[in-house]
This record gives sequence, C-alpha cells and structure tokens, in this order.
Amino acid sequence: MSKFLFTVWPFYGHIHPNIAVAHTLRERGHEVRFYSGSAAREVIEGEGFAFSPLEHVDEGRVTQIIMSAEGIMAQRRNPLRLRAMWREWLLGTVEGQLTDLGAVFDSWRPDVIVCDPAMWGPILVLGERAGIPVSIFAYTAACILPGRDGPLLGLSLPRARTAPARALRSLMQAASKLFTRQATREANALRARHGLPPISGSVTEFTGGMALYLVPSVPEFDYQRTDLPPSVHYVGPCLWNKPADQPPPDWLAELPGGQPIVFVTEGTVPVKEAKLLKSALAGLGTLDATVIMTTGPDRDPVALGLAVPPNVRVERWVPLSDLLPRTDLVVTTGGSGTVMAALKQGIPVLAAPIAWDQPENAWRIVEAGVGLRIPYDRCTPRRLRAAVERLLGEPSFHDHAHRMAEALGRYAGPALAAELLEQLAARPVSASPVQSS
Repeated sequence: MSKFLFTVWPFYGHIHPNIAVAHTLRERGHEVRFYSGSAAREVIEGEGFAFSPLEHVDEGRVTQIIMSAEGIMAQRRNPLRLRAMWREWLLGTVEGQLTDLGAVFDSWRPDVIVCDPAMWGPILVLGERAGIPVSIFAYTAACILPGRDGPLLGLSLPRARTAPARALRSLMQAASKLFTRQATREANALRARHGLPPISGSVTEFTGGMALYLVPSVPEFDYQRTDLPPSVHYVGPCLWNKPADQPPPDWLAELPGGQPIVFVTEGTVPVKEAKLLKSALAGLGTLDATVIMTTGPDRDPVALGLAVPPNVRVERWVPLSDLLPRTDLVVTTGGSGTVMAALKQGIPVLAAPIAWDQPENAWRIVEAGVGLRIPYDRCTPRRLRAAVERLLGEPSFHDHAHRMAEALGRYAGPALAAELLEQLAARPVSASPVQSS
C-alpha cells in the first residue's frame, strides 16, 4: 500500500477529476489525502478522504484573483495587470503552501504527491527537498505544456496549418516567453532561498520534467501532439460529478420524448454577464427542442432575472452523468470537464469560450469536427440558434463525436492514471532530499 497526497486548488474543475482518480487508488488499497481549500472540504470529506486545509494561504484572495483574471482574459486587455495577478496567485502563495504541507508531512508522509499544475509549492520546492516524486495531474483537455501545437499563455489561435500561420505562432511563442521571464526569475529566487538550483525555462515548461505528467484527455482531441516530453501520458477523461449513491433528479424522468434535448451551461464558475444563458433563452425559446439550462451551483437563477420560455428548464446544477445520456447537444463555454463528458457520450458541442482552458478546447472541438465555436462576445441569439440548428441537423457532427467517443473509450481514465501512479510509487527514489543551506 502507498500513500498519495493530492494537492489541489479548491475549484470544481480541479477537484472533480482528482476525486475520480483518488477513488480508484483507494479501491486498489492505497491511502489518499487531499490538501485543498475550505470550499472543497465538504465534498472531499463527503467522499471519505482525509483532508488537510489551506491555512497559511489566503483562499478568499485566491478566489478573488481567479474571478478578476477571468474578466481580464475575456476582455483581452491589460496583460500586465494579468501577469501581476498570476504572480500573486502562483508564486505569492508558495511559502504558505510549504508551511502547510510541512505540517502535514510531520504526521503523514506521502510516497507520491499528485499535484495541480497551478499549485507551485510542490513543483518548485517540496518534491525536491523532501525527496518525494511529484506527478502533475492536469485538469485540462488540451495539454498546456509548450510546443509546436501547444497552447500560448494568454492567447488562443487555431492550429497552424500554413507557413504564415506557423510564422505567426512562432512569433506569439516568443512573445509568450517574454511574458513569463519575470516569473521564472522570481521562481529561481524562491528556489535559491530553499537551496535549489535555477530552472532554465518557464515553470510550466519545468512541470514537463516532473516524474509523471497525466492529461485527462486523448491525443485524438489534442492535435495528436508529437512535441511532448516522455513524462506525459494521456489517460482519458477522469470524470466525477456526484456521490455514487445520489439518485438522479426526479424531473429527468418526466422530460418529453420525441424531440432533441439541448443542454446549455456556463460551467461551475459564475460568469458575470451570463451572456451565453441569455442568448440561449432568447434564441432557443421557439426551437422544437427541450432546453435544459444550468446557471452554476453558486449562482441563483432567480437573481439573474431570466425570462424562461415554456421549452426551457433552468436549474442551478444537474449531474452530467444523469443528464448527458439523454442529451443530443451541449452548448457550453468550453470547460474541460463538460467537453470531455459530452464527447465521451458522443454528443456534439457548441463552445462559446471565455477564458482559461476554454478557448483552446473550442479550437480543438472545431479541428476534430465534433462541434462549432462562437466567440463569446459575438454569441448573439441569432448566431447561437443558427449554430444549434446546424449541429442538430448535420449528421457529420454526430458521426465525428461518436468516433471521438470511441477514441476516449480506448483509455481507461482513472484506472490508467492510478496504474501509472502506482508505478511511480514503486520506483526507487532517484535523489536524496536537499538539505538546508
């Protein structure tokens, strides 16, 4: 039996894939503990896992940064302010993480740290100093490691297929490196304080050199990338959305038959304008379909003041495992969890991306032929209605989505992730812990 410590920021899209893998590890006889924020405590302990809280990290400030950064990215402006916010979140919380995790290690020393790629304490310091292997467990459907087809920090471009497009991408990659140079200098100063040598590239690039890097997606969705280090393993979707004993909502059994079901969601993080939801209400109210719409678990539908047509049902949240088997089309901002869950069921996707992983997912949806993309700021009721009608009416989207579902089905998801983590735990430690200087 091995001990696995999951260090994860307390956001739904980060926590849920980790819970899926943690369940599998526990079923295989291992001991699991989470280090995360109070916002995730109830769900983690509700699933029976040990929990260690963020104590020396200001969780409220981190949440505030995430919400503000999303707005800046959506507006595509003020990159210097965005860089300062990322620095405060990613680097400014490291010492607090190290203090918290040092206390955890005093009573419970793990064999492997399974780390959120945005939680830099284990990545930059703790793994090396403690002599414990670190596995990155990404929560994004597109691997964020840099490369020829990799995402660009703060930018989003379609796959480069022509010489001019490749030249533009190379230029953008150079600009992205300039954007991250200051963070690398600060990361190296932090490492020096802990007696560790400098890193040469960005911290994101450095994560590719961890002992293991797990991506809950498949190459068929992620441009069939060939520019990734050997540490990277695609494992397939790692999905969890509710306790196993929680029954489906009663109203699901009462949905009318004989017409398509369209699911519309802006994900689990509230979006200030609710533009996608409002456009869907205005554009799909007369569609010959049943529309199920969720506002997000932390946002009251009544407070949004939505005028709801007869063919639309609005809920805060519906477990995807209950709803998607009955669904014909998913309309979303493009978060990785929703996209992977839809494609695993062979459901086409309409994405109106805002920020974070969503723009890259949207381009991959188009590239794979499994759906369409509408820029969020151009997501009018008319455009949305036309895209929905096309996706429901053209068989090619369903055919491509079914082929993607077959590809996703060839990967074991949490079981494969658990197997690779077990192999990591069984490896001999390659280096002794770094001593204090």
